[in-house]
Amino acid sequence: MADRSIQGADGIDTFPFPVELSLGGVGMQVGPMGAGRTWHADAPLERVHRIDFHVVMLFGAGPVRHMVDFTEHEATAGDLLWIRPGQVHRFSRTGEYRGTALTMQPGFLPRSTVEATGLYRYDLPPLLRPDAAQLAGLRAALAQLRREYEDADTLPLSLHTAVLRHTLTAFLLRLAHLAASSAPALHRRTDSTFTLFRDAVERDFATNHSVSAYADALGYSRRTLVRAVRAATGETPKAFIDKRVVLEAKRLLAHTELPIGRVGAAVGFPDAANFSKFFHQHTDQTPAAFRAELR
Repeated sequence: MADRSIQGADGIDTFPFPVELSLGGVGMQVGPMGAGRTWHADAPLERVHRIDFHVVMLFGAGPVRHMVDFTEHEATAGDLLWIRPGQVHRFSRTGEYRGTALTMQPGFLPRSTVEATGLYRYDLPPLLRPDAAQLAGLRAALAQLRREYEDADTLPLSLHTAVLRHTLTAFLLRLAHLAASSAPALHRRTDSTFTLFRDAVERDFATNHSVSAYADALGYSRRTLVRAVRAATGETPKAFIDKRVVLEAKRLLAHTELPIGRVGAAVGFPDAANFSKFFHQHTDQTPAAFRAELR
């Protein structure tokens, strides 16, 4: 794969989608997983790294342990793992990856498809376990997508790309339905209020930790926002915000050399002592101890 990465403003190496290595330069790839495969030369399987594209792996064997955002997931034959842009992950040193891998570049699909398929539902679980009927449908859709992807000569590039987008959409709609049905019951009951709040937090968590500020910006009362978030997640809005801040702090502590004070500033805590107190309250570890544990 390509041997380049993007150094983000937060200091984490982020590996971009290698368009030049996809057939015809389209914004997706699909093919077999195998021994020694890596997404990029600078990102060996066992190194924790971040990507700016989607990865969906349908496993044909297992078990394989794979870390996504500091949670270890064990996948076996028939399971899927969906890693979204911005998430950090690590391949197992000992696991044997067999099956089919799909990667897709943000922007390859139109906005209507992105919204319908929940491509950026970071609140949904990465590991998916379809039943027999769901798995048969996903395998058939992915096999068709692979056939269309590899048939780069039958159609002009513009039509080939259009067919890929439609075929990819069919697969993702199945995948999105599985992801939504795999979530805890609370996460299935979402409404527009929670969706707007979730998107606002994803955009502004580094600078805005105030529930009232989010409610005002979205045009809701604080009480309405509390009801919507609790119905969707079982949590308070404040807990939802804090969880997102902690996740980003963990990413920065684990995968950058930023001083702890700068990590805190990057997630909205100009005072290092306040950041350390906040982090300890939510993780039972100091930022320094968490970083040392992962090095």
